Amino acid sequence: MKFTQYFLYTRQRPDRARIKMEWIVQTVFHPQTSEIQQDGRVRKCAYIEEEGKYLRVILLEDGETVHNAFLDRNHKETES
Repeated sequence: MKFTQYFLYTRQRPDRARIKMEWIVQTVFHPQTSEIQQDGRVRKCAYIEEEGKYLRVILLEDGETVHNAFLDRNHKETES
């Protein structure tokens, strides 16, 4: 997987450091929802049982480079 410098920097934050890389991989390759944002980036979400929350992973337009990943408090299951 490829990562932006922004992702690598924010991963150092305490609230982001607890996000396991395996969760990110799971979300990228087996999302429950996936959509293309207006800016062309790809938003993928998957429920993380261990956290009891959805993980949102934002990929760049190439669909491969992880730009952001965070536990999403506002995820709506109706997103597609």
